[in-house]
Amino acid sequence: MEILLVGAVIMIFAVLASAWLMTFARWFPIKGIDGVFLKDYKTMIRAHIDFALMALFCLGFYGIKVPLPVLACWLVVIGGITNPSVFIIAAFDPNFWEKPLWRVYAVISFAITTLGFGWVGISLLNFAL
Repeated sequence: MEILLVGAVIMIFAVLASAWLMTFARWFPIKGIDGVFLKDYKTMIRAHIDFALMALFCLGFYGIKVPLPVLACWLVVIGGITNPSVFIIAAFDPNFWEKPLWRVYAVISFAITTLGFGWVGISLLNFAL
C-alpha cells in the first residue's frame, strides 16, 4: 500500500509544477512566447485540481490503514497520474480530441482509474461489512 503514499507525493509535485507554470503563464507573460506553449489556461486549472484531488484520495486510502489489494492501489496511482495528464495534454494541444492517439490514451486512462477506484471502493465496503 506504500505505492499510494509514493503516488500522492508524485501528484503533489505535479500540483506544484502546474501552479508554477500557470503563475508564470498568467502573471509573467513573455512576448512572443505567451500562448505558444500553454494554449488553454482553464484546462490547465482542471489538471491542477484533478492532481490535487487524486493526491488527496491516495493519502486518504493510505491513511485509513484498511488493507487494500496491492494491484488496486497501483491502478489508483496510475489512474491518478494519467487521468489529470489528459487535461495537461489538452491544455497544450487545442485539437486534443481530434487525434485518435489521445482519444485512446484518454479511454485507457479513464478505464484504469475507474477499475482502481471501483476495486478500492468494493474493498472498503467489504471491510466495513
